[in-house]
Amino acid sequence: MTCDARGVLPPISKLTAEQTMFHFISGYTSKMAGTEDGITEPQATFSSCFAQPFLALHPMRYAKMLADKMTEHKANAWLLNTGWVGAGATTGGKRCPLKYTRAILDAIHSGELAKVEFETYDTFNLFVPKTCPNVPAELLNPAKSWFGTSDFKGEVKKLGGLFQENFKK
Repeated sequence: MTCDARGVLPPISKLTAEQTMFHFISGYTSKMAGTEDGITEPQATFSSCFAQPFLALHPMRYAKMLADKMTEHKANAWLLNTGWVGAGATTGGKRCPLKYTRAILDAIHSGELAKVEFETYDTFNLFVPKTCPNVPAELLNPAKSWFGTSDFKGEVKKLGGLFQENFKK
């Protein structure tokens, strides 16, 4: 799960085992004003395995264990983004409405979402559903729902660069 304040990650993406490892190791989310002391505008942050200060082992060990369990149990992994859609938090976007996040979770739990057709979302190479019950199709792919005042491709490139810089660490 993540909260992307830039509005460029899809609300839901189906991940491969390798992508699951990458996103788990990255631990990307956004620090938000009102929820973090000293934060006045959204800031991208990364925390390995979403628990970096508490890890006893190298993050890759935990990621490998997770991927092994996924393979062993033939489990799907999903990246749920409860952050902004249509644009970023500072460029006119809005939080993904809770009713759509709930509908996405319901579709995952029922198994319906795993059966729909997916498209590849460039830059992040994510598999985004083309449809989801009770969720507007245009909301599922940020490239199709963008109305923000900033350049969409520029925002995607910035976030992709942050992931690359973080992964070097």
